[in-house]
Amino acid sequence: MLALGLAAQAQTWDTSGNGMLNGTYYFRQVIYVLNGDPYGDLGEAVSLYGNITFNGNGTYTLTSGQWLAYDSSNGPLSGNLTGTYSISASGYGFISSPYVTGDSIYGLVSQQGIFVGSSTDNSYGYNDFFVAAPLASPLPTAASFSGTYVFSDLDLVGVYSGQPSGMLSMMFTLTPNGACGLGNTIVTGYVGTTTTPYTQTSSLPTCLFSNGAAVVTFPSNGQLTAGQKYLYFSKDGNFVFGGSPYTGYNPWDMIVGVKVSSGTPSFSGLYYQAGIDEVGGDLDSFYGSLSAVIGGKILGHQRIEDLFYSPATTDFTYSDSYTLTSGATYSTSEARYAVGAGGAIRIGSGIAPYLGLSVALQAPTVTGTGVFLNPQGIVNAASWAPFTAGIAPGELLTIFNSSNLAADTVVATSPFPTSLDQVQVSIGGLPAAIYYVSPTQIAVIVPYAVAGPIAMVQVTNNGVLSNAVPVYVNATQPGVLTQSENGLGYGDTEHADGSIVTAANPAVIGETVSVYVTGLGAVSPPITDGAPGPTGTLSEVAAGSVTAAIGGVAATVVYAGLAPGYSGLYQLNITVPAGLTAGDNYLYIAGPDAYNSQSLIPISTSGSTSAPETTVSAPVPAAGKHPPGRLKVDPKAKRVLGPRGGGMQQQTGGAARGY
Repeated sequence: MLALGLAAQAQTWDTSGNGMLNGTYYFRQVIYVLNGDPYGDLGEAVSLYGNITFNGNGTYTLTSGQWLAYDSSNGPLSGNLTGTYSISASGYGFISSPYVTGDSIYGLVSQQGIFVGSSTDNSYGYNDFFVAAPLASPLPTAASFSGTYVFSDLDLVGVYSGQPSGMLSMMFTLTPNGACGLGNTIVTGYVGTTTTPYTQTSSLPTCLFSNGAAVVTFPSNGQLTAGQKYLYFSKDGNFVFGGSPYTGYNPWDMIVGVKVSSGTPSFSGLYYQAGIDEVGGDLDSFYGSLSAVIGGKILGHQRIEDLFYSPATTDFTYSDSYTLTSGATYSTSEARYAVGAGGAIRIGSGIAPYLGLSVALQAPTVTGTGVFLNPQGIVNAASWAPFTAGIAPGELLTIFNSSNLAADTVVATSPFPTSLDQVQVSIGGLPAAIYYVSPTQIAVIVPYAVAGPIAMVQVTNNGVLSNAVPVYVNATQPGVLTQSENGLGYGDTEHADGSIVTAANPAVIGETVSVYVTGLGAVSPPITDGAPGPTGTLSEVAAGSVTAAIGGVAATVVYAGLAPGYSGLYQLNITVPAGLTAGDNYLYIAGPDAYNSQSLIPISTSGSTSAPETTVSAPVPAAGKHPPGRLKVDPKAKRVLGPRGGGMQQQTGGAARGY
């Protein structure tokens, strides 16, 4: 009866978080439209900025004279506009586009009440970046603009009118004295793909304040930046954003900034992120989330819009590392970062040829009573990709950091049931097969028949319903199980003899290894939800739909489908390609609409096999034997062993993206 009742509910977005956007905000959006040539030249650019008012109930207004859109093709535009928005309990949601009819800006509301997002999945093929922050009361003045601020500035129109060779990515520091004295600043940045940084030293005149915004003027004494910049401030003054007005120099740039302090800031926990990148004419924009772990590890997700790929919009899960020493800044091979006081905000600026700008803001803490499903706690059970990643049919999910989900810890036997210890889980109105339940954590398999684009996840414990949480539905969401059981480090990979691939027992070139994953989507022949993968006629994904690479080199996929004898588990048999470097290499798994570059595989270039193996499946394990790294439950301790309690962090994982 539960499944029938929930199936009748409309699968619409949760709007219980609409009150997170309430009042008058400053906002800025930049939109970039490619002209259709193969070089990435821009054909049109738009900037929107000014005041936007949210009513707290799902409607926003723009009032003529309080905002402006400046279109490179149509000039300045303004007027009275009304739009809508839908924000869930986690702060995740979307705003109807104020400029492109029928499109939405997808993003998240941070702990500071700041919304960041991007119009991925848009109808007209463009890239954009959007920021809105509530106005402080009283409004900021010159007296409140003091301390040290680090800024990232991205100008994709640049010095050559929108050609990739002239696009600009730069960073600079301002040290206002509380009286609009700014002194000198040194801007460092990159032009196009030139990897030698440019430096521009500027003596800034006194700034001006108007309606709570600062106006800073840069002199025209270098290649990087010039003219007026409008700066808008968050309520606490620790986050700044803005750009050039329509009367300024290249008025289609975006600036984000953060107030920094002395010492080493903490950077850990869950963050919401958005940004825009440009790599040699390949433009993309994204939104998503990342988890940062003290100790320098990141696990992140981005929903990316890249018009040079098909499909243009894909999910990307990645890992990265970082080192925060004394001071607020650090660098990777692709970007420079600044972390604000207290670790609440991180901004990024690309290093050529990876031009870009990003902002990551601390996520709000979500709590609830009764049977409570944490809306930030629905994750891929293998990769632990943050919750903004979509779900896929057949994917093994973990629901964690929740409360009163079950009376005790109970582990199912295969085939997994849809009711365990008086607990049921519904996904998209369909009953989900359950692997285990506990008071704070549950593992389930996404029904193969789930349909999108949105599905609601809901738990019932002994007849008591939880809150319903919306998730996006993908065709695939690859996640590699890892030996550390937290989505980081070595993947769960086996040699043909069943031994685990480790640094001491690495894979060799020409060998075919088995990788354990989840989230590869529909299989043929189909199976019943919760049933183990067949051991006779194997259930496989569509031929060619899943690809793999190691260390950036394409690897032949010999088999992709359900792991024989296991419920909720997929297996990839891939042949290690030639041309790799000995040591740890990133393992890349891609489906048609999502890809993963987060886990490692150790490779030896000695002892290579002369021909690839053709084994289709690893031997079926004996009853009760878990494949390496599979989630384990300790009923005596009444808790799930392994990950989840803290977060991770973003990693570029050697991939082309990762700001």
